[in-house]
Amino acid sequence: MANTTVFRNVRILDSTGQAPFAGTVTIRGNRIADVSHGSRAGSDNDKVIDAGGATLMSGLCDAHTHLSWTNEAGIDALASMPVEEHTLQTAENARLYLDRGYTMCVGAAAAKPRLDVAIRNFINAGKIPGPRYLANGPEIATVKGLGNLNPSYVGSYAEVITGPSEMRSCVRRLLEQGVDLVKINCSGEGVTNVSAEETTMTEDEFAAGVREAHGKAGIRVCVHARSAEAVKLCVRHGAEIIYHASYADEEALDLLEANKTRHFVVPGLAWLYQICHGASEWGVTPQVASHLGYARELEVAVEAMKAMKKRGIRVLPGGDYGFAWTPHGTNARDLQYFVELLGFSTMETIIAATALGGEVMARGAELGKIKAGYLADLILVNGDPLTDITLLQQPLQLLAVMKDGVFHKEWQESC
Repeated sequence: MANTTVFRNVRILDSTGQAPFAGTVTIRGNRIADVSHGSRAGSDNDKVIDAGGATLMSGLCDAHTHLSWTNEAGIDALASMPVEEHTLQTAENARLYLDRGYTMCVGAAAAKPRLDVAIRNFINAGKIPGPRYLANGPEIATVKGLGNLNPSYVGSYAEVITGPSEMRSCVRRLLEQGVDLVKINCSGEGVTNVSAEETTMTEDEFAAGVREAHGKAGIRVCVHARSAEAVKLCVRHGAEIIYHASYADEEALDLLEANKTRHFVVPGLAWLYQICHGASEWGVTPQVASHLGYARELEVAVEAMKAMKKRGIRVLPGGDYGFAWTPHGTNARDLQYFVELLGFSTMETIIAATALGGEVMARGAELGKIKAGYLADLILVNGDPLTDITLLQQPLQLLAVMKDGVFHKEWQESC
């Protein structure tokens, strides 16, 4: 196989914010060696792909990923599924993300201890296909935070703590398992009958968890934070990745804006939108969703994200996929929601899903853009996603997927 691949006659969407341009991209090994305007021929030993004007862009990032969720309507199946079958299903989910052009994923909690870590290790070793993945452990919660969830989830889907000492011990255990991130759950959730506006963890507990993670290991923290006070806890104590933030009030917005180079906000729009409008088949009718508080939360969250966008706060796609109404493989719906609900332009949306994806992966200098020196994680799209963002939801429109300079989905001349 040639060590150099040349994409010629491509429309380059480089995620820097500049308009796409016709050009040639040369890959040597696992990195982008050259990006140039116009059409250039490769050497005799190069693999040359004449893409006929298709769009070449960075692979996508899902910033709120549960690889071990199994497309069920509830959480029960996660705790009850035997670990052997669960591991195989998680590996299949990892492959599906890469199939769909997602080359970067931020783990937002694992359904069992070490499940994320094992899958990440096998992906990194080249033993199974999957995206670049930041592995997490089970999320850390309080009994109050679990609401009406089955107590058998303790030690599987969730680690339950009481007090700062137990929080520190729990974080240490997760760090020993090799996680890249620690997930803390400190606000309510409608389906557990705990209001999303309620903060379910004390400040001392939360602060202890963040300090322990940051400590010598320097591990970042992501947080289930729907309530305004939960968002404020994240900013006050430096938890970097904030999930949901639906009820962020003016004080929370001011804090986020003042610290916007440190934090990422991932609203999880697919969960909110789909549970309100697409979950009736599983018993969650629009009336039930409204009763659980989701209709109001969706409305409030949209306004909060619009306010964050105006303030320059980094808002990224990642929609809590892996439930029955948000199945794995449909992740690019979030990009459509960013345009249609939040008022992002298609260019702003793609930058959020690529360049900002590289940043949330903590590798912004080498992931998420088409620039010389960047890692060759690329997708080739049949058409113009700036004109029609839904192209990225259509697997047949992904003509090729490359990760680390190697094709996961090979270009076919018949395309």
